[in-house]
Amino acid sequence: MKKVITIIISLLVLIVAGSALYLNMSTYSADPSVATMIKDNQDSVNVQEDKLAWVVTPTKKQVTTPAVIYYPGGLVKPDSYVPFAIALAKQGYPVYIAKMPLNLAVTNANKADDIINAYTLTDVVIGGHSLGGTMASRYANATPNKQLKGVFFLASYPDEKGELKTKDLPVLSIKGSQDGVLNLTNYENARDFLPSNTHYEVLEGGNHGQFGRYGEQDGDNDASLSADKQLELTSQLMIDWLQTL
Repeated sequence: MKKVITIIISLLVLIVAGSALYLNMSTYSADPSVATMIKDNQDSVNVQEDKLAWVVTPTKKQVTTPAVIYYPGGLVKPDSYVPFAIALAKQGYPVYIAKMPLNLAVTNANKADDIINAYTLTDVVIGGHSLGGTMASRYANATPNKQLKGVFFLASYPDEKGELKTKDLPVLSIKGSQDGVLNLTNYENARDFLPSNTHYEVLEGGNHGQFGRYGEQDGDNDASLSADKQLELTSQLMIDWLQTL
């Protein structure tokens, strides 16, 4: 009997280890251009990494609210979104890019609570890219937190558990016209879970992966919009929305 138990435990360990290895090999890492961008902007923003998040804050511009909590896409390392955070921080908005177990936001949809408490944040918006946006909407649906001032989706949409139609929250949704990863049927159906005044934007020529900086994503379409231009347009739409809150 002990031998059988030992064999079962060994098999379980191998399965867990194999799964972890597979996820690690499948995870997208930040493009080398991210490190360059951090260096090039060190006079105007501060970029730090701790156990909870990558934190990007303004150093020249006066800090303004709301703070931005960002949930990364599935199997994408959080620093892949630092360029987007830099663009917001240069306009005064501090950004907290959540670090998720296994780089999957589904493992901790309530990570925002840890970030809010650790950094004593007041007014915040929450959102994210792809799976990250879906999990952010679940948090927004479930939280009674009055500090939450809005929700944003980048190449993303809520599911039923992230329904926001009955929530008094502004919502921004941005996607690229060339997105080959986003499930368009689910995206359209998800409109039923969002407020009627949700602000929708489509970036002509933009794709799925260029909302971050982690290279080409499996299943995505080629973008006719450059990565730099998609970053510029996305960040400007986000800033314009933040200024209305």
